[in-house]
Amino acid sequence: MSSLDFVPDLVPLMLIAGRIALIFILALGLIIVQRKLIAKTLHAMPEPHDETDVRSGMITSVISKIATIVISLVGILMVLGVLQVDTTPLLATLGVVSLGLGFAVQNIIRDYLQGFFIFIEDWYRPGDWVVIAGMEGTVEQITPRRTVLREINGTMHIIPNSQIPHASNQTRDWARINLFVTVAYKEDIGKVYKVIDEVCQGLQDDPEFGILLTTTPSAMRVSDLGDHGVDICIRGDTKPGEQWALTGELRKRIKNRFDQEDIEIPWPHTKVYFGDPKVAP
Repeated sequence: MSSLDFVPDLVPLMLIAGRIALIFILALGLIIVQRKLIAKTLHAMPEPHDETDVRSGMITSVISKIATIVISLVGILMVLGVLQVDTTPLLATLGVVSLGLGFAVQNIIRDYLQGFFIFIEDWYRPGDWVVIAGMEGTVEQITPRRTVLREINGTMHIIPNSQIPHASNQTRDWARINLFVTVAYKEDIGKVYKVIDEVCQGLQDDPEFGILLTTTPSAMRVSDLGDHGVDICIRGDTKPGEQWALTGELRKRIKNRFDQEDIEIPWPHTKVYFGDPKVAP
């Protein structure tokens, strides 16, 4: 038998090998392209560069892994099709395995899904002061599966993302001074308003604190007629995260000015009334 007799038998094998190689090359190319494309798209978000790097890196990692798994599975099925392997039992087995794994790791899947939406919708970022899952503190770390929160007393909380149905971010875009000051009923409210507004204007004019304010605080209204005095609401907008320091400084200045103006800040007290004295007939 001549060696040329084997050539016709090699042609189908070469065609099959060529198709398999082409599938692997296309799959690898798609994986590389989707990673670069996703990263480029997310880096184009209109945010400061450092914030973009943090968020886009996390989101890119999640989306790229999902896309890589899908492309790889499709490539394997195409290779099996070229080899003329019946993929029906394999698909059925994968379905059963996927269902079993889904029940086994459903909490982990929920963590990743919720984490993905937290990244996409930009609920909070590292360094933000937030209230999540009944806990309050600074966000130290965000991953697709968990959020790490640090309380003001130093306690660290590790919260699975699936346990975060909502979040309250207190340091995003802007913040607000929301201060209530109580004065005695005997005080002239008009004078109190004038003194408070002067103190607030002094805070605005201060070179150290004024740059942290976005609006000048002022006395807004009488918020309550309480048991011990009249409550006056003071409000003003600040830069993110500066509301607490500015509120403390404003309290100190108001207290000092009230002392100078003899404006009384009442404290809880009780008056004892014994009734009208009886008059002898």
